[in-house]
Amino acid sequence: MALRIIAGELKGRKLRSVRGTKTRPTADRIREAIFNILAFQIQESTVLDLFAGTGALGIEVLSRGADSVVFVDADIDSISVLQENLKSLSLESRTKI
Repeated sequence: MALRIIAGELKGRKLRSVRGTKTRPTADRIREAIFNILAFQIQESTVLDLFAGTGALGIEVLSRGADSVVFVDADIDSISVLQENLKSLSLESRTKI
């Protein structure tokens, strides 16, 4: 599954994903529905992304104006991919894993 950021300052940027079936990334349509509901609560917020996987949900919220995100995941492969995604998007200063 090709992951991409669907809105905000990083719109259209692609994300790496974890190989295999360990993770099930949140589909674009689901993320869009979530953010339509939360739209006015995102600006300048701090977000906790549990079971972060690739970080798609947390990165999306950063793209839409959140100040910072704390990512939590227990899988070392997921954390590695998450770190690569954050680095490629220059988001390390706004995040904590």
